[in-house]
Amino acid sequence: MKPYAVIGAGPMGLCTVRNLHKYDIPCVGFEIHGDVGGLWDIDSPTSTMYESAHLISSKKMTEFAEFPMAEEVAPFPHHRELRQYFRDYAREFGLYDLYEFNTEVVHCERDGDDWLITTRCNGEEQTRSFGGLLIANGTLHHPNQPPLPGDFAGEVLHSSEYRDPAIFEGRRVLLVGCGNSGADIAVDAVHRAASVDISLRRGYYFLPKFIGGKPTDAVGGKIRLPRFVQQRVSAALSRFMLGRPSQYGLPEPDYRMFESHPVINSLILHHIGHGDIRPQGDIESIDGHTVTFRDGRSGDYDTILMATGYKLHYPFIDSGHLNWQGFAPGLYLNVFHPQYDNLFLMGMVEAAGLGWEGRNEQAELVALYIRQLSFGADSARRFRDIKRERVALRADGGMNYLQLERMAYYVHKDTYLKALRGHTADLRRDLASRDTGQFVSSAGAAR
Repeated sequence: MKPYAVIGAGPMGLCTVRNLHKYDIPCVGFEIHGDVGGLWDIDSPTSTMYESAHLISSKKMTEFAEFPMAEEVAPFPHHRELRQYFRDYAREFGLYDLYEFNTEVVHCERDGDDWLITTRCNGEEQTRSFGGLLIANGTLHHPNQPPLPGDFAGEVLHSSEYRDPAIFEGRRVLLVGCGNSGADIAVDAVHRAASVDISLRRGYYFLPKFIGGKPTDAVGGKIRLPRFVQQRVSAALSRFMLGRPSQYGLPEPDYRMFESHPVINSLILHHIGHGDIRPQGDIESIDGHTVTFRDGRSGDYDTILMATGYKLHYPFIDSGHLNWQGFAPGLYLNVFHPQYDNLFLMGMVEAAGLGWEGRNEQAELVALYIRQLSFGADSARRFRDIKRERVALRADGGMNYLQLERMAYYVHKDTYLKALRGHTADLRRDLASRDTGQFVSSAGAAR
């Protein structure tokens, strides 16, 4: 079998290479930085990490099942602890030897049934042929920066450029947007800026990180509830613990809980309640340092920081190869191309509670499919038909996700995992009947 190429050494790239290696599929990983960690390595040229960043979901709900984080690690680890975690993971499973570091993938193109991959290392380019391509370069690198309505005389930054709150020292700051990063940065700015305002177009749901001393996601994750019940219970819990957004001068959400990603940060509400952060509406116009909002209010600012999220970005491959549909590629389970059997978009998936283990399950399904396809197994033929027929189906579990670019690849966790596990079980049964005991399961035990 020809080697498969894997782009990226963040969490998704690492577990992809781990699963390929586990199923004896030859592969080469490419990483633009000199070490593993991806987004979580703040020193990587493609990282959009900032100094105060911690994990949003709790470690127990996020970690790889076969490689738990140490007990002494806090429930919501700092990004430097996570960088070390991924380095330890790579060492544990011998992944360093399977990567070429300081190597940028600059172009990928079809060559018959194979892929020609052009890479650049130390200024020199080379093109090699691979039997398949797995893209795991992440979804949080390319900033979404909509134009501002006017000419601002101060400094305009995107949250991707933010590292340290020292940049806010003595400045009048306006943040635009209130996702999890925007909320974190607003709280950072409070301690250094002369003033902090935040502009919101729509309402957000807020959740605390802890309930009764335990991480919120771990408490909720133990109880399986129907989707609509979970939405109602979580919204009621938010109101009980934190109050309604309108009580803080923020707009109320005009959608149900989890139809957009909630903000897991109660500190921003604390600072709004203390007058440290002033909420504003959508921006109407900008003239010099003056920003006028839709409700007629205005303010003068030195810095505007755009916390407006990210766009999917795969500059090394023609979008026509990705079956792009609207805001995102149209792939079965956000991974599998309807026509190509050797092209996979790894990690283009978000879901509340999916964690890295959910992505690891995704990677195992891909590895099993590649392995079984090479054997000509019936299970692989069945799956090939399914991925072509169901490519337009989204594992949303009936969720009416907002029609936003950042929500285009959101799925409902339980629906998504049920589909992954069903296909994995079918492929694994076929493999187990062929194998004689050398097969290694997802838990790492011989079967």
